[in-house]
Amino acid sequence: MSDVLIKISGLYKVFGKNPQEALAQVKAGKTKDELLVETSHTLGLEDINLEINRGEIFVVMGLSGSGKSTLIRHFNRLIDPTAGSITIDGVDVMGLSSSELREFRRHKISMVFQRFGLLPHKTVQENVAFGLKVQNIGKVERLEKAGKWLQDVGLSGYENQFPSQLSGGQQQRVGLARALCTDADILLMDEAFSALDPLIRSEMQDQLIDLQERLQKTIVFITHDLDEALRLGDRIAILRDGKVVQVGEPKDILLNPADDYVESFVKDVNRARALTVETVMKAPKYRITADTIGEALAQMKTLKSDYGYYVSDEGYQGVVTQESLEQALKAGSEESDTKDSVVDDVPVLSTQDLLENVLPETLDNAHPLAVVSEDGKLEGQLSRGEIAKVLGNN
Repeated sequence: MSDVLIKISGLYKVFGKNPQEALAQVKAGKTKDELLVETSHTLGLEDINLEINRGEIFVVMGLSGSGKSTLIRHFNRLIDPTAGSITIDGVDVMGLSSSELREFRRHKISMVFQRFGLLPHKTVQENVAFGLKVQNIGKVERLEKAGKWLQDVGLSGYENQFPSQLSGGQQQRVGLARALCTDADILLMDEAFSALDPLIRSEMQDQLIDLQERLQKTIVFITHDLDEALRLGDRIAILRDGKVVQVGEPKDILLNPADDYVESFVKDVNRARALTVETVMKAPKYRITADTIGEALAQMKTLKSDYGYYVSDEGYQGVVTQESLEQALKAGSEESDTKDSVVDDVPVLSTQDLLENVLPETLDNAHPLAVVSEDGKLEGQLSRGEIAKVLGNN
């Protein structure tokens, strides 16, 4: 099975009375502004080519008018393209009949809207179960499923409330539970958190991340907020005037902006809060693998270093320095265990630690800190110099 779930190829959207005629002018080189002035047609999307993988959060971001909401509405054909193809899980979406498209929307894709889109005359539980009702699921089963999803989004006890009795954040949780309740493969989230207060917005982001760790849905998330994109996205596509200007992982967007437009987005981002240790760590330079102190000291002298990471068959054991080895040698014999000379109070890092959280430890240690996996494998090192290089380019 291919990792690619959604494939967009050569997608154009022109709004106006004669879109095909206007499209020919676009392909001939006319700009969006020229097209509007000369033909009264609006270029919504221009030659979009994207591949979205199964189980990833793919963020589409850009300023107002960049085409991001227009793009997401093509996935379930709320908008039909002027040209191009949309393939989802091997199915040509443009080739679906009206009845096939209805079934596709019911079972394959769910949407979460900016303004919640709840039915005011139905209870919270009925709202969550609404998609299952459309799928002709029996009442008992759909209400039971709805209750489970309300529990998952932290709204147990609110089943019989009405949307007007809930806060904005609670209403958006209902919208999220409703989208998840249908068990669709793909979740489309169009500025889903932008109407919320900053604190509630942060809580909803946390909840989405927690849910995604369990569910592994394919989520296409639209936002105009780069901090939100960096926090949520496995990959990010940045749109400008209907064109994709860069696609990449958050670290690529931050550290290697494709042009001045993207650079203007990222210049004020707090990199320490956005980047993880994994994005800036280097391969571990000095390893000590000898079992005895005498052999370890000899090995260190060949490394031309006064420190090393002691790694045994059980994995990373700690930092050893030339000084600690020499002291251990004086206190015992050359055949003593190298582990006796490990410096115990040197902290270790995880690949997923934010730079912001590891700055004090990194700055307080003369040697680069070891980056160690959960199973004890030495994966990298992080030095003061690497952090200074990354943050200094901000």
